[in-house]
Amino acid sequence: MSSIRSRLMIGFVALAFFVPSPLLAQAEKSVPQSQAEIQLSFAPLVKQTAGAVVNVYAERVVQRLNPFAGDPFFEQFFGQRMPNRTEKQSSLGSGVIVSAGGLVVTNNHVIQGADDIRIALADGREFASEVLLKDESLDLAVLKVAADESFPLLPIGNSDAVEVGDLVLAVGNPFGVGQTVTSGIVSGLARNQVTPGDFGFFIQTDASINPGNSGGALMNMDGELIGINTAIFSRGGGSNGIGFAIPANLVKVFLAAAEKGEETFERPYIGASFEPVTSDVAEALGLKAARGALVVRVVEGGPADKAGLKPGEVIAAVNGIEVEHPDALGYRLTTAGLGKEAALTVQSNGTREITIALNTAPETPARDERLLEGRNPFAGLRIANLSPRLAQELRMPADKAGVVVVDVARGSPGSRLGFQPKDLVISLNGVAVASTRAMEDMLDEDPGFWRVEIERDGQRIRQFFR
Repeated sequence: MSSIRSRLMIGFVALAFFVPSPLLAQAEKSVPQSQAEIQLSFAPLVKQTAGAVVNVYAERVVQRLNPFAGDPFFEQFFGQRMPNRTEKQSSLGSGVIVSAGGLVVTNNHVIQGADDIRIALADGREFASEVLLKDESLDLAVLKVAADESFPLLPIGNSDAVEVGDLVLAVGNPFGVGQTVTSGIVSGLARNQVTPGDFGFFIQTDASINPGNSGGALMNMDGELIGINTAIFSRGGGSNGIGFAIPANLVKVFLAAAEKGEETFERPYIGASFEPVTSDVAEALGLKAARGALVVRVVEGGPADKAGLKPGEVIAAVNGIEVEHPDALGYRLTTAGLGKEAALTVQSNGTREITIALNTAPETPARDERLLEGRNPFAGLRIANLSPRLAQELRMPADKAGVVVVDVARGSPGSRLGFQPKDLVISLNGVAVASTRAMEDMLDEDPGFWRVEIERDGQRIRQFFR
């Protein structure tokens, strides 16, 4: 392996550029020394590892509503009920075998809503699989191949050791044409604001990634998985040389949760809200650069409060590793592991170190979900008491409390009046709503006129209903 790595590391980079002396000290990374070295191939590494990258076929049954279903005229005309149609939809993605027992890591969006998921190996064999764990916000899923045999696997590397400029290979099945290998370099690290979810810490690469590559492997020259290919920046649907992968260190933590049989992936609860550090904040605090996570709010009695964290301070590092932005802070705390402690480097007119406990969010008060019914504008709303754990699940700010809408039934009065999931109910007819039971009791009174105040995306909204 080491001989392959040393030859490949010098077989791709152009000859004529200056290498600073610190990089020359790294013996394992060097420039080509001859024409023969430039003509070296990635083929030995691909043969050794490509068998661990699989195709993931996901099928789902969807119901197409018949526009005439339930119409008495059409049903009388045709002399029968007008049934809805069902049809199968399929999607194709990629996955990586990470254990000899057949555990496969892929993207959640590849298997989202699927009724049947099959895994196709590079040798053409197909197997059924089951989902062990999935998480929409992280866009990760772990599958188990339904077969009692040993599979080729791709070892998981240390993504924190990745540097900008490192050579990488991307392996997947773009556009369904078959397994494809592309090469490139790491273009950037700690990229955020890439996907709509709340996860924002990606490895950026210029190795070509196209539709169908999702869930495939981003691999280093040691034949190790350093990322799961997830997203591309594209205006036309094809690769523009800007692809993104979920770092392998997060995959390790997620995989460990799946192996433990956990049904949901838990992340540490900090009890604080953060914002990016602007240039103005950096100047005011005497920071050298606008980097880090600015503490905006701290929940009383939460882990951050107990650790001594204060609003206006900046978290600059976790366990000695620099934090670029709030998303990077979340990534570092998640990969540090639940049940452990993390050392935070805090800056505010000086630098200090604090230790914070990494535990799951408490579910206090109990969520006590209730479906509102009856002749009132709120019928069809499913409400719950907002706890730190539920706020984390709904991706709401940590300092919010009260009664929250978790779901709205289609076609219900609440839906027609515009209520949305994550609406926080503040008051009814001027009376503060303290719990789901209290709100249900208020609806029993039926005054005939309703004045409701809700909070949506940080904005207070007042509405009147009869």
